[in-house]
Amino acid sequence: MGSILLLEDDANLNETVTEFLEDEGHTVISVYDGYEAQEKLYESKYDLLLLDVNTPGINGFDLLKQARESDVLAPAIFITSLDSVDDLEKGFESGCDDYIRKPFVLKELKIRVETLLKRGFFHQSKEVIQISDTVAYHIENNEIIVDDKTITLGQKESKLLKLFMKNDGTVIAHERIYEHLWDYDEESSDTALRTYIKNLRKIIGKEKIVSIKKQGYKFSSKE
Repeated sequence: MGSILLLEDDANLNETVTEFLEDEGHTVISVYDGYEAQEKLYESKYDLLLLDVNTPGINGFDLLKQARESDVLAPAIFITSLDSVDDLEKGFESGCDDYIRKPFVLKELKIRVETLLKRGFFHQSKEVIQISDTVAYHIENNEIIVDDKTITLGQKESKLLKLFMKNDGTVIAHERIYEHLWDYDEESSDTALRTYIKNLRKIIGKEKIVSIKKQGYKFSSKE
């Protein structure tokens, strides 16, 4: 399940969406205006942004554009009644990953939210992300470059690294990692997780991934 920032100035819709997503197991931080959303964006990291477009203060388009320029990587869905091609184009240019038009049924919202979260996808304008002075990650190819040597990651290691990078400096609980790495029809394994962690540490450095006893793991890109 994911941590979601919801910006919606309609109180009834805000409450309905929040309750629905929380019932689905997500953690939702809900706000009613763009300035408050902007503050929340820089207080915490989120797995997904749900943003209304026409909001008090900063509108959704400008909010997301500024967030992308500040390297906020979480995928974003615009909730909007706008339906022109120009509005659609403006939304994607500002950095969104999907749209849902009002009025919508909650099941459609669920599908769109879970599709983005399941991909382990995060928004990044660069193809290569620098992890340290000597280590870089090529997103599309799932490759780590260490001192000009290229190492291809397995599917699970790649999903795990992306999860860590989205939550740089934050402790991620074991349960959340299990939910992210293994599909509902797969059996999670603590032994397998330790192996994936060990494999990543060998490549990017043991100090990058720290085990926090009885809590989870913390990744840090800082030296």
